[in-house]
Amino acid sequence: MYQLIQSVLHDREETRALHQVIAALIAAEDGVTEQMSARHYFLHNDILRCFEAGCQQQQKPAHFYHSSAIGRLIHCTHELILEGDDVWFVLRPWIGSQQIWRFDRDLTTPTLMTPSALLDARDRWVGRYQPNLVELDLSSFYKNEPSISDPRSIGQGVAFLNRYLAHQVSDNPQYWLQTTYDVLSHQVCDGIPLMLNDRIQSGEELVQQVKAAIKFLGTRSRHEAYELSHPEMQALGFEPGWGNSAGRAQETLELLDYFITTPEPAILEAFVARFPSVFRVTLVSIHGWIGQQNVVLGRPETLGQVVYVLEQARALEKALHEEIRLAGLEFLGIQPHIVILTRLIPNCEGTQCELPVEQVDGTQNAWILRVPFREFNPKVTENWISKFEIAPYLEPFAIDAEAALVKHLGGRPNLIIGNYSDGNLVAFLLSRRLNVTHCNIAHVLEKPKHLFSNLYWHELEPQYHFSSQFTADLISMNAADFVVTSSYQEIVGTPDTLGQYESYKHFTMPGLYHVLDGVDLFSPKFNRIPPGVDEAVFFPYSDKQKRSNESGIWLNELVFVQEEERILGKLDDPTKRPILSLAPITVSKNLTGLVQCFAEHPELQARCNLILVTNKLQVDEAASAEEAEQIQKLHGLIERHQLHGKIRWVGIRLSVRDMGEMYRVIADRRGIFIHFALFEAFGRTILEAMVSGLPTFATEFGGPAEIIEDDKYGFLINPTNYSDATRKMIEFLDRCDADPSYWQEVSDRGIQRVHDDYTWQLHTKQLLLSTKLYSFWNYLHRNDRESLLRYLELIFHLIFKPRAATILENHMSRER
Repeated sequence: MYQLIQSVLHDREETRALHQVIAALIAAEDGVTEQMSARHYFLHNDILRCFEAGCQQQQKPAHFYHSSAIGRLIHCTHELILEGDDVWFVLRPWIGSQQIWRFDRDLTTPTLMTPSALLDARDRWVGRYQPNLVELDLSSFYKNEPSISDPRSIGQGVAFLNRYLAHQVSDNPQYWLQTTYDVLSHQVCDGIPLMLNDRIQSGEELVQQVKAAIKFLGTRSRHEAYELSHPEMQALGFEPGWGNSAGRAQETLELLDYFITTPEPAILEAFVARFPSVFRVTLVSIHGWIGQQNVVLGRPETLGQVVYVLEQARALEKALHEEIRLAGLEFLGIQPHIVILTRLIPNCEGTQCELPVEQVDGTQNAWILRVPFREFNPKVTENWISKFEIAPYLEPFAIDAEAALVKHLGGRPNLIIGNYSDGNLVAFLLSRRLNVTHCNIAHVLEKPKHLFSNLYWHELEPQYHFSSQFTADLISMNAADFVVTSSYQEIVGTPDTLGQYESYKHFTMPGLYHVLDGVDLFSPKFNRIPPGVDEAVFFPYSDKQKRSNESGIWLNELVFVQEEERILGKLDDPTKRPILSLAPITVSKNLTGLVQCFAEHPELQARCNLILVTNKLQVDEAASAEEAEQIQKLHGLIERHQLHGKIRWVGIRLSVRDMGEMYRVIADRRGIFIHFALFEAFGRTILEAMVSGLPTFATEFGGPAEIIEDDKYGFLINPTNYSDATRKMIEFLDRCDADPSYWQEVSDRGIQRVHDDYTWQLHTKQLLLSTKLYSFWNYLHRNDRESLLRYLELIFHLIFKPRAATILENHMSRER
C-alpha cells in the first residue's frame, strides 16, 4: 500500500481529489447518522459516495474512479477518521487484511500505524480513552500452526489440512506411521476396540498385517458379511469397524495401505471419512424454546436456530446410522445417540418445554435434553430469558448439564456443537471438562450486526449486555477445534464489506479492553458447510403426491380470500401474480423498505399483489420496542399509500409444514419470492423458496450472493435501491409475458441448485468428515493447544464472569 499512497501523494491532481473527498465528507455530515455527525468518522459507503459524486461533478473519466491510484486507494479505504491535525485511513487492500495509515491534515506525511494506536484513536473518538487498557492478542498462539495463504481458500480447512498432512507424511513417513497406529489403536466405543487389538503392537507391524488382511479378504466373496470373517481378521489384529462386508473392509484397508506408501490428500480424505469415531453428538442451543408439540419453535430472535438444530439432529442421526452400518458395527449393538442440550423452562406457557427429556420426532435415538437453570431469582429463571441476558447462568448450567449429559448418553459425547454465543460458550466449557472435540456455529454474530456496538457498548449495555456477549464470542471462536459457517462471506466478507468473523480481528471495548488480534482468518479451522432444507417439508410445488390438499385449500383461502382480524388488506384482483415475502418483523429484514418500494412503483402494483407473511400484525403483540416500531411503520405505509387492495398482510405464526405449503401455493400461481433484507448472513428461507419452485429475488448483501448466481438461479437485488430492485422484477415479468416457459426455467434451475449444493446429506457428510479430521489433528497437537485454552480461560474468569455478574445483580432485584 505504501507505493499506492506515494503514487497519490506525488500526483497533484490526485492529491487535490483526495482533499476534495475529505472536504465533501465533512460538508455532508448533516446527512450521516447522529452518532457520527460532527465527529469526523466515516465508513466505506460514505467515502465511496463522496468520491463518486466528486468524479461526476469534475467530469472525470470512468478510469479515474475505478483504476487511478486514488480510485484504488478510495475503494480499499474502509474507515476514515479525522482527529485534530491527523487523518486516519483504515485500508483493506485485499480480503482478510488491514493496514492503518495516519497522515497529517495536509496529507504529506503518511505513517504506518499499529492496531493498538488505532484502537486508542477510536476510544478518543467516543470520549472514553483510557491509558494502559488490557490488550488481548491471540496471534502468538497461531504462529506455529499451518496457515492458508490464498484468501480464496479461506473456509476450506478440511481440504487444506488433507494436503498439509499428506505432505507431512511424505516428509517423515516413520513418525506418521507410528502416529497412525496410535490413533487407530485408541479407537474404542464403550470399551469395545473398533479398529485394532493388541496383536498389533507398532506401526511396522501394522504395515505387515494390513497387507496380510488385504490378501485374506481377497479370498472371500466381496458381498460376504464381515462377521463371517471376523475370527480370522481378529487373529490378524483387526477388530470390526473396517467395513460391513469383506469387499468394503478390503477397500478400507487398501486406502490405508495406499496412504502409507503414497500419501495423497484424496486418499487421506477417503480413509478418514470411513473412520468409525463419531457415535454420540451433542448440539448445544441454550436460549430458544426447543419443542415440537404445542409450541411455536423458538422466539422470533431464535426461530432460525431452533429449526436448524432440529433438522441437523435428524440428519446427523440418519447419517450416523448409515456410517455405523457401512463400518460393520451393527452386530456389536452400536447405535448413534444425538442430544440437543437446552434449558428447561418451568413457566412454559402450555408447551412441553418443561419436560426433562423428549424424543425428536422422526428419529430412533435423538433427544431433547432440558436442564433447568439454577434458581437464583425464580421470577427470572423460571421464565424464558432473552439471549442478551442469559450470560450469568451459563457456567452453572454447563456444570449441571455435564452430569445430566453423561448420564443420558451413557458416556462422553464424541462431538459437541455449540450454537450462537451462549451455546458456544457452554460448548467450550463442556468440551474443556470432557476433553471432547468442539465445533462452533455462530449463525449470526451480533457485533457486526449492530453498527458501532462495540464502541458504544457502555450506552447499549443496559439493553444488550454486549460486553459479555462479545467476550463469549472471542473465547469460543478461538477455543473451538473447528468453526462451521454457512457462507464464505460470514468469515471474510467481500472486497467491499467486512466478514462477521473478520470484525473480531481488531476492535475496542472502550474502558474494558482492546483486542489487537482476535481471530486468525487464515486458520484451517474455518469450514464453509452450508445447511440444507427439510425435504419432507420443503419440496417442489409440482410434486402433487406429497402435498396436502387440505392444507393447500386452507392456505389459498387464508392468503387470497379470507377476512379475519389477523389479516390486513382485501385484494382488488386476487388473480394478479403474487410476490411473497415471509420474514420476522425486524429492522434487518426490511419489510418496511419492501412496502415502500412497492408503494413507489405503480407498474409493479398494476401487475402484482404483495403478500406479507409475518408472525404478528398489531403493535400490542410486539415483544420489543424495535418490533413495535416496525409494525407501526408498516401500518403507516399501507395507510399513507392506500395499498389495502394491493397488499395482504397475514400476521399468523404458521407451522413449519404450513410454511412449506405456503411457498407451493404461491408457486401454483406463478408467483415470486422476495427477500428484501438489508443484510442476510445466509438465508434459509431463500433455499426453502427456491426448492419449492419459486423464482427468488434476494438481497445481494451477505450469504445470498453465494446461493444465487444472478439471472441464473434467481436474482440479486440491492434493497436500498428501490428503482433498480423494481427494474429487475419488471424485467422478469416482461420476460415471463414474452415467453410463458421462462418462469418454469428459472423455477427448475432454482430447484436443481438446492438439490445439488444445499442438502442435509451433504452437510452431515462434510461435518462428520471435519469432526474426524480435526480430532486426528488435535490428537497430534493437543499439547500445543493447551496454552491457548488456558489463555482463553483467563479471559473467561477475569472478564466474562465479572460482566455476567452485573447482569445477575440486576436480575436478583427484579420483582417480575
